[in-house]
Amino acid sequence: MSLIYNRQEQKDFRKKLRNNATVAERLLWYKIRNKQLGHRFRRQFGIGKYVADFYCHELELAIEVDGATHEASEEMHKDSEKVDFFVSLGVRIKRYNNTDIKEDIEGVLTDLLEYIKMLETPSNSPL
Repeated sequence: MSLIYNRQEQKDFRKKLRNNATVAERLLWYKIRNKQLGHRFRRQFGIGKYVADFYCHELELAIEVDGATHEASEEMHKDSEKVDFFVSLGVRIKRYNNTDIKEDIEGVLTDLLEYIKMLETPSNSPL
């Protein structure tokens, strides 16, 4: 991978995020790790100066888990910059909030699996 992914200077920060994951992040991780959805996801994966909560390189898919702090205007602005950067690299983003994950993990997984299937379906565009 190029110098944009998992930069060395972020290593300690990414490790800190993994060790201090929220309940929702841990719950989702236990359901998507070890290719349980058919694809390898990595947690706290560095992309440029940002860190995706979960990332699948094969699908170019980042999963972001949002807590209550993401509703503050400053956090919304940071999230917007992060989204713009990811999109500029061709990375798709799926967002779920902590409450949905904790209260309806099966619904979140169903939604995520449907999205993954859509990404796996070849487009009908001409060659």
